Amino acid sequence: MVDIALPHAVSRLRTNRLARSSKPFLARGGPKGERCLGCRLVPSHCICALRPSAPTQAGVCLIMADIEPLKPSNTGWLIADVIADTFAFGWARTEVDPALLSLLADPQWQPYVVFPGEFVEPARVVTQLMPSGNGDSLNSSAWGAPHKRPLFVLLDATWPEARKMFRKSPYLDQLPVLSLQREQISRYRLRRSTRDDHFCTSEVAALCLELAGETHAAQTLEAYLDVFTNHYLNARRLVPADLEDTAHIRLRALRAQGGDNPSF
Repeated sequence: MVDIALPHAVSRLRTNRLARSSKPFLARGGPKGERCLGCRLVPSHCICALRPSAPTQAGVCLIMADIEPLKPSNTGWLIADVIADTFAFGWARTEVDPALLSLLADPQWQPYVVFPGEFVEPARVVTQLMPSGNGDSLNSSAWGAPHKRPLFVLLDATWPEARKMFRKSPYLDQLPVLSLQREQISRYRLRRSTRDDHFCTSEVAALCLELAGETHAAQTLEAYLDVFTNHYLNARRLVPADLEDTAHIRLRALRAQGGDNPSF
């Protein structure tokens, strides 16, 4: 393991959630399973030294189901590793964090709730971002203002939980719903949905960044997810990580393009 960076939003949320727990959260591997505080992997497969960063205009707001910050397989953590303007809040049916409401009302941001359009009234659905250079929207004239930064609001949860969170969060009702249209099969292999068009949270964020024109950040996040997945699965199989596989080579190249100086 290496020295970890200053805690990011998901790390802080995890710490707060652990402080409220009446009993310890045990990930797979049992009570003796030591994990790195910086990447949540076992020490032999730590990826802290591989952590990339990508400057973006866009931001990501994670609204996380209760135990999501505690799961080692959660990929919202990866988003916070890569994207500096990542915010994370726990979800509760009966209350909302005032800091979340302040963020959604901050005039520098144009929030988009990212959710499948088939479950939303059509008037709220957008499939592209509002243009930043004028006041007209591509899909609706009800939202958007010039020169606002996109803020992608992601419901980080299982699919049944996410649907419940969407229905029971009235503070999201006035926001446009961004429905992703890109056709692709999810590559996430740690926890599976019954539907191939359901992406993990990190994949959704990468698609949003691509839509916002943040191509390098999107590709970096995709490559980082692949590296994380490989390390996670290899640790489970008791197989050493291969630092020269396709995922690692791609991540190294992207870090070099972004100005990082990868040493792995």
